[in-house]
Amino acid sequence: MTMQSMHDKILELWPELVLFAGTCVVMVMGLSPKLAVRRMCAPVAGAALAVAGVLAALTTPEGRGLLPGLMPFAKVVVSVVGLAMLLLLDGTVDRTEERLIASGQPFNPLRTNRAEFYAFFLFSLTGLMLCASANDLIWLFLALELTSLPTYIMVTISRGGKAGARSQEAGVKYFFLGAMGAATFLFGFALLYGATGTTNLQAMKEFFAHAGEGGGITDLAIAGMLMSLLGVAFKIAAVPMHLYTPDVYEGAAAPVSAFLAFTPKTAGFISMILLCSTMGWTHGAGHSLPDLVRLLLWVMAALTMTVGNVLAILQSNVKRMLAYSSVAHSGYMLVALVAGPGSGRGITDNGLAAILFYLLSYGLMNLGAFAVLACLERRPGPDGEYREIETVDDLRGLCKTQPALGWTMVVCALSLLGFPPLLGFFAKVPLFTSAIAAGEIVLVVILGVNAAIAAYYYLRLVAMPLLEEPDATLPPAARTPFVSRPLAAFISAASVVVLVAFAGTLMREAGEAAKPPKATGHSNAAK
Repeated sequence: MTMQSMHDKILELWPELVLFAGTCVVMVMGLSPKLAVRRMCAPVAGAALAVAGVLAALTTPEGRGLLPGLMPFAKVVVSVVGLAMLLLLDGTVDRTEERLIASGQPFNPLRTNRAEFYAFFLFSLTGLMLCASANDLIWLFLALELTSLPTYIMVTISRGGKAGARSQEAGVKYFFLGAMGAATFLFGFALLYGATGTTNLQAMKEFFAHAGEGGGITDLAIAGMLMSLLGVAFKIAAVPMHLYTPDVYEGAAAPVSAFLAFTPKTAGFISMILLCSTMGWTHGAGHSLPDLVRLLLWVMAALTMTVGNVLAILQSNVKRMLAYSSVAHSGYMLVALVAGPGSGRGITDNGLAAILFYLLSYGLMNLGAFAVLACLERRPGPDGEYREIETVDDLRGLCKTQPALGWTMVVCALSLLGFPPLLGFFAKVPLFTSAIAAGEIVLVVILGVNAAIAAYYYLRLVAMPLLEEPDATLPPAARTPFVSRPLAAFISAASVVVLVAFAGTLMREAGEAAKPPKATGHSNAAK
């Protein structure tokens, strides 16, 4: 590596370095015996995310990698959504322990989890940013694992008391299935290395582009790509790697479930975009990708959105419903991945831009739905633990008892449905247009049918708080004492409405992020 390339690489990594520094500070502050110092963990994490986002926008060099504009766009999105999610985390861990310390129990750093929890939160977002910086299979593998490993612990420690047993069970399931997914895509990476003789993504792209000149897409390369995409499918909760999703979302605390719905999914889609970009969307006889790779993505997209939506209809638990909804949304974005970058004549036929814009929109509107659950709780029982509301019936009459939270659920559920003129509608349109431009008409029809199926359960989340009367047989759910949680909910609902005015600008920025580098000389690598 030359001095110039090393300098450019450091410029690319300033956001990650800032997050790492913030993580180190948070790990120390969270172990302080002083409550005021421990409470600074969240503000320090927020400051690190804000600075990382600014640095990503201002210092990231241009013109390098498979998608030169991907890094700044993706990292700014991670910072924005990460800041909103940070507001939701207050009180997730150590709530009972802090109450006992306040009543006179001596502080014991071994019994508190605040330092580890916020550190793992930042570590996971650092891994997500590193996925966008990846130019090598080894780098991509390490970034994916840095994104995922902290979430296993976050799930496990996110709830206390009797509910803690459920979170621990969810964490164990998540860990072992995650290990299987990691082994699958790592084996695929090994096959890709064996087929090309390199782990560098740009070199792999050039190798695949030079068919008949000592390169080309071989059967071994196709097998490696199939295994890689199948393993990464675990991160996005796509069929058949989706089975963990409802149990983990239900077992984890609502703020952590919201985090899971965005962070691993975003890392998975960025990785899939990079992997598919090595083969390009111009290889194969009239297909977007080599036949078997395209077939895998096509079938995965159709099954993922269908299975997710059909099973979501059957749920009475809101977190399980949103978990299957998350599966379905991965299927929607896989449709755009099959479509690829399009002709380059406009942003409406660019499936990769549609994915990036959808990830931002989904992260914000899905956060609002989980934030409502995190803001409401039943008063403590004999064990002294507060209980989250969980069922659809718990939302009954919420617009009357808690108007701000009730309307937040209504707005975010309608946006997840894709109801105009909310942000979710403008995010779904490019998925359709990119697939139509690519000639994937059957897949577009399946996408339209699934969008209609999803209306059934999303409208339940609208009707229960808006049209039903509160259940007089149950004590009303109380609002959480942590003021940042309702703030996260309101920010999410506001963004679903306000960002509509900037949807065109955001989509153009996503189009720039998904634009491949210009072809130079005789190389076909940028095709």
